[in-house]
Formats: sequence, structure tokens, C-alpha cells
Amino acid sequence: MDYPVLVIPGHGNSGPLHWQSLWQQRQPGWARIEVGNWDHAICDDWVSAIDREVAGLGENTLLVAHSLGCLAVAHWAIRHSTRVRGALLVAVPDPSTAAFPSADTVGFSPLPLARLPFPSTVVASSNDPYAGIAYARSCAEAWAASLSK
Repeated sequence: MDYPVLVIPGHGNSGPLHWQSLWQQRQPGWARIEVGNWDHAICDDWVSAIDREVAGLGENTLLVAHSLGCLAVAHWAIRHSTRVRGALLVAVPDPSTAAFPSADTVGFSPLPLARLPFPSTVVASSNDPYAGIAYARSCAEAWAASLSK
């Protein structure tokens, strides 16, 4: 690709066989955020990590986020109003579900539901234990993102 890509994993840092990790192995130039503790996620830490990486990579960066990483992107976009090339937001989790790791996360809720300042696509599936299609649709609508199921 002719532009930088930033991978933003979900809770636990998307292990070596996760689609994000496999994509990144095929594209060694892609960057990945680094946070202090992947298993006890603090939103402010994730937002700062995204901001540091985007500052270094530039406005032409494409964000590739999964699960909790999608929530971090929404918080980052609202706080920093930085434009990037776009975002692929896969499996946006609903913090109000019983499956959401709320004991291991801090500050991700309430989720910002304002238009994102860059083009975005939300990808959802009907068998996601962390959020249904209706939730993904509501996020996509609020963020002015396209929805792919």
C-alpha cells in the first residue's frame, strides 16, 4: 500500500493467529499500537497510543481496528479531531453486554456516538458474542460509517 496502516487490536492484543496479526505479518511495514497492559485496558492509554502512532505516521494513515480497538478509535477521534485516511472497524463491542470484559476495562463507556471526522466502515457478523447487528448498525449510523455484514 502507498500509505501507512495502523493496527489497533482488541483486548488481549489479538494473538498470533488472529486475522490482524496474520495481515500484519504479510505487511511488515504496518504499525501496531503499544499499550502498557493489554489485559487491563484503560481507554486513556489506548487513545494516547493511537495519537502517538498517528502523529508519527501522518494524516494519510489507515486505521485497522478490532473489537475494543474500535471503541478506542471512536474515543480518539472525538478527543483529538484528527483526520486520517480512514478506518476499518471490525466487531464493535457493546459495553452493556454481559460478555464485555468490563472488569478489565476502564473508561470505554459511554461510547462517543458522534460523526467520525474520516471515512469509516463498520464490519459486523450475526454471531458476534459482544454485539449484534443492530448495535453495529447504530454505531455505524452515529459515526456516519458504512456497514458491512
